[in-house]
Amino acid sequence: MLVLSRREGQAIIIGDNVVVRVVEIRGDHVRLGIDAPRSIIIHREEVAEEIKAENRAARLSKSFDMASLPLPKPPPQAPPATSRTTSTTARPTSGK
Repeated sequence: MLVLSRREGQAIIIGDNVVVRVVEIRGDHVRLGIDAPRSIIIHREEVAEEIKAENRAARLSKSFDMASLPLPKPPPQAPPATSRTTSTTARPTSGK
């Protein structure tokens, strides 16, 4: 493990595109700012451990049977449309 000392406002660079900066030191608390591409996932250690534990538990849990789920109720059907019939009486045409 590499151990570095930094003062407030100073930073370290990881690789080509990650910068970790000491933003504030207050008592025994240090606030860090991390500038990294969105493609890099960043979690606090305790959050990362919780995510790993949940993923491990999900893998070990009983498999889920989709066939046992009830089917959703079909949507209510609209009443049948009434058809309007028009009379097609032949009209006399003038021969002009």
